[in-house]
Amino acid sequence: MYTNKRGFKHNLEYYQQKIIKQVTLLMVDDKNNIFDLQTYQFDLPQEYIAQYPVEPRDSSRLLVLNRSNSQLEDKVFSDIIEYFEPGDTLVLNDSRVIPARLFGYKESGARVEILLLKKIDSHWEALVRPAKRLKTGSIIKFDAPGEVEAEIIKELDIAGGRLLIFKNCPDEESFFNEIGHVPLPPYINRADIREDQDNYQTVYARENGSVAAPTAGLHFTRGLLEEIEKKGINIATVLLHVGLGTFRPVNSPDIRRHHMHYEYYQIEQDTAALLNSTRQRGKRIIAVGTTVVRTLETVYNEDYGFVAGKGETNSFIYPGYKFKAVDSLTSNFHLPASSLIMLVSAFAGINNTMAAYRHAIEKNYRFFSYGDAMLII
Repeated sequence: MYTNKRGFKHNLEYYQQKIIKQVTLLMVDDKNNIFDLQTYQFDLPQEYIAQYPVEPRDSSRLLVLNRSNSQLEDKVFSDIIEYFEPGDTLVLNDSRVIPARLFGYKESGARVEILLLKKIDSHWEALVRPAKRLKTGSIIKFDAPGEVEAEIIKELDIAGGRLLIFKNCPDEESFFNEIGHVPLPPYINRADIREDQDNYQTVYARENGSVAAPTAGLHFTRGLLEEIEKKGINIATVLLHVGLGTFRPVNSPDIRRHHMHYEYYQIEQDTAALLNSTRQRGKRIIAVGTTVVRTLETVYNEDYGFVAGKGETNSFIYPGYKFKAVDSLTSNFHLPASSLIMLVSAFAGINNTMAAYRHAIEKNYRFFSYGDAMLII
């Protein structure tokens, strides 16, 4: 079949390498079960889930994980500056959380809950409860001045998902601010309070669009950011509006079959230039949170480096992924079997990550959105 020895040798080497890669992948898969959802499960007592943040923000605890030697250090978050060097670039997600949880009622008087996900032209993707009673054409009314109402346009292919439109609502932002609630995650077992309007928002939040906080950034105070800049560390921002892609549970036993929901991202030209300069000078890029990681890994081009742009990403990062854009990561402690802990495991290694989580439980760290943080170097 082959016309010459050179061509035969080339193809034989190609298939040999392909078989070696497949066998290696199977060995890693079998050894670590890296694609098995159960690998990312862990037991967490309810009392470890933070219901309120600490004050001041940077007084939360910080677990530092060194990937090279698996060493763990117990610190306070304000100590994080000790691990940064002049010329490094710290990257923040400056998306702002909107009051995305709305309560209304059907014409029958039955109570309805809406969690806005993202706006598409004049419509909104949302999760609704009770979903079974909210079919296409259903009207939702609100206890607010005016005659604002929401109409269900169609059902989406996600559990409880609906496309809806607000009617008689000339200023949606003002309306949401008037009747909306802070979209605290369900593991915070209380109603939102006025303080959550500030606490569940980073101090550098800028553009409205997220329906969950980029929680790794909640630990930074303005004073700490000023100290970081004074040390000669660059601070850059990207935008990723946190939505269903970030907090949707992974339900497939084989995590490779999980599909992320698209989320909007944006990176400006000056940020891309700064990140490229950081790399050229041999300095580190430190991502604050998994949303920053996903944004940077989305926009990085192996030929051109970081490229400015905007769009939507459904990037799902799990062990086996080769990181191109990020050198260090700070993150909160995430839910078991979530896409977030899978990303952390890809970056730090599964064994390192699970050992760090066990240590955090043993040392009474606080978990999830209002909890403590981890720095991976």
